[in-house]
Formats: sequence, C-alpha cells, structure tokens
Amino acid sequence: MSDSLRPNVSPYFRIKWYVDFIITFPFQVIVVLLMLLFMLLVKLTSKGPVIYKQVRCTKDDKQFNMYKIRSMVVDAEAGKGAVWAKGNDPRVTTVGKMMRKLHIDEFPQIWNFWRGEMYIIGPRPERPEFVEKLNKEVPGYQYRTLVLPGMTGYAQINLPPDTGLEDVHKKLVLDLEYIEKASFWFDVRLLIGTGLNFIRFKQFDKSALRLIGVARNPEDSPWAEKVGLMEEHQSLYLTPKDIKPET
Repeated sequence: MSDSLRPNVSPYFRIKWYVDFIITFPFQVIVVLLMLLFMLLVKLTSKGPVIYKQVRCTKDDKQFNMYKIRSMVVDAEAGKGAVWAKGNDPRVTTVGKMMRKLHIDEFPQIWNFWRGEMYIIGPRPERPEFVEKLNKEVPGYQYRTLVLPGMTGYAQINLPPDTGLEDVHKKLVLDLEYIEKASFWFDVRLLIGTGLNFIRFKQFDKSALRLIGVARNPEDSPWAEKVGLMEEHQSLYLTPKDIKPET
C-alpha cells in the first residue's frame, strides 16, 4: 500500500484521552443515567441479557470487547454471523428501535473509554469479520487503526450507517481527514455536533453542523481521490444483493 494513503497522525492524540475525559465529564454522568434507565426498560420488556459484547478492532488491529445494550431479540445472528445494517430490521425490539435512533445502545462503551480502549471521538471500531475483507477491498482502510477508535466521530455525525462498500469509502475519507487534523477545538465542535444530532432527533440534517463548521461531504475532502471515492472505482462497491443487516 502506498505511503500516500497513510495520514500524518495529529500530535493532539498524545494527550487526547485525558482531554476527552475532562471536557466530557458532565456528559458522562448523563450518559450513565440514561444507560441505566434503558437497561431497566430492556430488562422489563424482553427476555435475555441486557448487556452484550462484540469483538472489535482497535489501534494497530488489536481486538477488544466492546459493550452495548441489547437492542435485538436474543440470538439475532444465530446461523447467520456478522452482517451489515438495514432499515426496519425485524430483529430489533421496540425499545431497541428507540435506543438505536438516539444511539443509546452505544452508551455502555463509556466503560471501554474509562478502560483506555476508546476515545470519545474517533473512527468507529469495526468487527474483525469485516476488517479482514475491507482491508483487502478498500485502499487505505487499515490506516483507520493508527489511533484508538471513538464512541462518536467526524464520519458518524455526517453520514448514515454503512450498507455497502461505497459507504465505507465515504466514512474512510472523513476518518483519515480527522486523524490528520484532530485538535482540541475541532473535538469540542464535534461534541457539540453530536449533541445537536441527539437533541434534534433528526440526524444528518447538516444545517446545524454547518453553523459550527463540522458539516462535511466526503467528496469535498482532499482524501476523496486518494482512497478511490470516484466513479471509476464503482466496481469496488457491493451490489444490492450483497447488502445484509447488522446487529
């Protein structure tokens, strides 16, 4: 892989975890309270464990257990294995739909953050089953793991969930751009953007993100051409028949 696809890691990452902890401390309290509330709702409305874990890839392709509140029926992946997301997944519970809309099912990852396995803001961690394939098919994908993953990120507040390789290309563009230009004030604005998406209940409406300077179309990034986000690379993308739901 050409070194031209390797981003220059921002020196901010040397202190980033400590800064994340300090500037998000009040929000961590809110996260824990909401997490406990929804854990109780899941316990009261469906059978099975409230918390489950998934193996994800972190910095340098090491693996760790990432925690979530269960939003699907028990054994949703039995016999199918890891698959991508799609709308109106019948395996998602009623409470799970609400949690997924607001990303509350992701809140137990605050434990991963406290353990030093994640940042608050950074590239989202992917499952090893997908990473092996994506490292082969998406140029530069392996460089996402030059830093720890995050609970939220530049790509997550600007783009919807992945349904195929074209979406992976788009998020990769913003992940690599973030790795290069991460800074204290950029992270503060991304935190505000995450909060605005949460409060408005309407994600990916970029008018609010534009006001704070974090709205970004991947096609406008200098990384777009580098990672192949162009028409001539459409052959790399998955066709509709390849798209499958995720847990």
